Amino acid sequence: MPDETSADAETKTSEDDGVGYGNPPARTRFRKGQSGNPTGRRNGAKNLKTDLAEELQESVMVREGERSTKISKQRAIVKTLVNKTLKGDTAAARTLLGTMNKLFDLQDGSDNPDEPLDGDDLEVLKAFEKRIVARVQASGGAAPVTANTPYDQLIGPAAAAADHAYDHEDDERS
Repeated sequence: MPDETSADAETKTSEDDGVGYGNPPARTRFRKGQSGNPTGRRNGAKNLKTDLAEELQESVMVREGERSTKISKQRAIVKTLVNKTLKGDTAAARTLLGTMNKLFDLQDGSDNPDEPLDGDDLEVLKAFEKRIVARVQASGGAAPVTANTPYDQLIGPAAAAADHAYDHEDDERS
């Protein structure tokens, strides 16, 4: 009886060698220049963003006081959110304010580190620096304090001195 494995070995091509994970048989691989999705996306198939936008533009009847009006679902959601916020719903207020910040880019501009400081800001920082230097020196700071002393070295002893002073204030009140 002939050995079946030797007959199968003769019919195998060199392309089928190394078939496994990430290496499909050559006969099932995509041909060069041939798309894996030749028909493409169906016409009219929509993604989530499109579906949501269309759904929010649909109209609903809303009763405001004595009259009923037809408004978009999006407008109804905004009205509901604003009304809940006015009634004191903190979750609605948080959502409304977050949405407003994103849509209207409501930021005070202080987050930009490249923007130069104005005169008032520089005065406040210099006064703060003088207070910190004085506190460190008063608490017997080990290292000499200069304008170039790192903030961490300044604030560590100053924070301890401030805590110590605060503890004494509590003792005097008792």
